[in-house]
Amino acid sequence: MGTQQLTDGGHVLIRVINPNTTAAMTEKIGVAAREVALPQTRIVATHPRSGPVSIESHFDEAVAAVGVIEEVRDGERAGTDAYVLACFGDPGLLAAREITRAPVIGIAEAAFHMATLVATRFSVVTTLGRTAIIAEHLLQSYGFSGHCRRVRAAEIPVLELESDPDAAYHRIVEEGRRAKAEDGIGAIVLGCGGMADLRHRIAEAVGLPVVEGVTAAVKLAEGLVQLGLATSKHGDLAHPRPKAFTGMFQHLGA
Repeated sequence: MGTQQLTDGGHVLIRVINPNTTAAMTEKIGVAAREVALPQTRIVATHPRSGPVSIESHFDEAVAAVGVIEEVRDGERAGTDAYVLACFGDPGLLAAREITRAPVIGIAEAAFHMATLVATRFSVVTTLGRTAIIAEHLLQSYGFSGHCRRVRAAEIPVLELESDPDAAYHRIVEEGRRAKAEDGIGAIVLGCGGMADLRHRIAEAVGLPVVEGVTAAVKLAEGLVQLGLATSKHGDLAHPRPKAFTGMFQHLGA
């Protein structure tokens, strides 16, 4: 973890990791992160060298988590001050926290926290029905089920956010308007890192506060660095016990 803090005038390095391997999405995520970052924050947007081109299942998440770990290991060598995992499934989040003292923020957890600060109830608009179920699991795991009224799927494959962004935008807005009319909510959470560039347009079209996880996570990461708070190394987030790995994972061993 780097030693500079926002309060001492030094630059802070935040590594924003897109856990899939689609370069165009990584670039879009980086632009959104830089838009909200403080002038002294340096954003490095990156993605694994190997893995799925999009993450839409438990299987995809399991494969992507290895790439996330490798990106964090690279970030440690670069003196990174905080990490953002820019996939709404938060793949590999706890494993990433084990191998660094720097804060590691998943965009789903960040968005849920932020939404509760601007509304007493929110709904999530995500991509596919099957990933809506994954989001429901996360809401329960993170303790936000009581705040979320519904997880809605716009039935958009993740890569359609890149290939047909206008159609995807209109479907997300349509689902957001249904949520506003039917769910009794005060805010909407966008359930995919690939929606990072849409938050202002959707908020204007729907007429509710819209919380987007990449930008929310960047601000939380900056805050933790400014407060001097690091990932605890007492208990289950202590560094993993040294051991040998075999085969294709040999390089991850002690």
